[in-house]
Amino acid sequence: MRVFLTILFAILCVALIVVILMQKRKSGGFSGSFGGGGTQMDVSGGAWQRMSTMTKITVGLAALFMLLALLMLLLPRIS
Repeated sequence: MRVFLTILFAILCVALIVVILMQKRKSGGFSGSFGGGGTQMDVSGGAWQRMSTMTKITVGLAALFMLLALLMLLLPRIS
């Protein structure tokens, strides 16, 4: 089980790196990455629909990365 999770984790890491490198640059700079310079209209609901497909894939892979990392950390303590 541990070997399977390690291989899956390595594949997930490579996929996350590839997806991040394939994304377009945003013109907001460093402050734009944290939402700086936005208006109230930008902050309102519907942010998920405005995200590009690559951004959604990145969010999903990052969530899987964190969950799998936690699972691998807790696995020896469970069994």
